[in-house]
Amino acid sequence: MVRPTDTTYVVNFWATWCGPCVKELPNFEQLRVANAGKKVKVLLVSLDYASQVDKKVKPFVKQRRLKSEVVLLNEPDPNEWIDKVDAKWSGALPFTLIYNNKTKQRASFERELSAAELTAALKKFQ
Repeated sequence: MVRPTDTTYVVNFWATWCGPCVKELPNFEQLRVANAGKKVKVLLVSLDYASQVDKKVKPFVKQRRLKSEVVLLNEPDPNEWIDKVDAKWSGALPFTLIYNNKTKQRASFERELSAAELTAALKKFQ
């Protein structure tokens, strides 16, 4: 049985080809640094094609010096998982989900977030 942790997760769905996604990525890095040592985990979920990992995603992450955990969502059918992430999500990028399983708090944003908006959203969880 999985026990809920008191960690707040900030999960950003993005892609290298998404202009607004690329623009907001530094805000997630800033949030990660500002919350180092706190129970906050930033996870960047790339929706790039798996075939592009070595050619595009890895060089992009290295060039941008992203230190947050980056994972690739290698799912062939978005319709299978989008509703499981958030029923209100149309599938558009960028999409950010902030949640804490222990407190049952959850917030989602289907748009680009500024550093101030991200910080304010996270404060509601603390």
